[in-house]
Amino acid sequence: TITCEMEAEQKKLYNKLKRATKSNILNKVAQQGVARSKLHILEALLRLRQAACHPGLIDEEFAKHSSGKFKVLLSMLNEVEDEGHKVLIFSQFTSLLALLRKELDNQGKVYEYLDGKTTNREGRVDHFQNDPNVKFFLISLKAGGVGLNLTAADYVFILDPWWNPAVEAQAIDRAHRIGQDKKVFAYRFVSGESIEERIADLQVSKRKLADSIVSGSGSVIRDLSKDDLEYLFK
Repeated sequence: TITCEMEAEQKKLYNKLKRATKSNILNKVAQQGVARSKLHILEALLRLRQAACHPGLIDEEFAKHSSGKFKVLLSMLNEVEDEGHKVLIFSQFTSLLALLRKELDNQGKVYEYLDGKTTNREGRVDHFQNDPNVKFFLISLKAGGVGLNLTAADYVFILDPWWNPAVEAQAIDRAHRIGQDKKVFAYRFVSGESIEERIADLQVSKRKLADSIVSGSGSVIRDLSKDDLEYLFK
């Protein structure tokens, strides 16, 4: 796990969103209870998770703002590219991958891309596997979780953690398949002092609850206590 410090403007936006969200959610819970507020809670936590990734996920007007994760990621991509490695880059947010594509385009990087709307999956996989110039493969977590054999890669970067080891393992296994003759290194990117760290802590003690927050399922959210909410918005 790599902890990334949010950029100044990003942190300012995140904290502003957190203050507004916390007040709104705790008021709703006080009036209606957790169970009847679960959709509002999940939406609020999703917005905070997006802000922790990149300000541009909150509003297009912030797309040109910098992201702590991107700063660390782009530096690491340059490093592994210089060393001749290939990298799989996963995110559950296609909007985050779109912002990353712009960064890579600006730098003249060669990459492949795959999400749920992509056609000719096999062609894109073959291009990444066999063209030595294609160092990066950007993949949405849902589209790339199963059915892909990407043994040309020996690095896996997960930009926004799902925290569910089974889901993350499926992504990592795209590189760690039969025919892989290299060691595979997997990195999870987490924004420090953010909801992502809080979910990680919560997962240790309340695994199902943490998973339900990340997956957007309201089925377990009724188990969320007021203390849990206070901690998540800390």
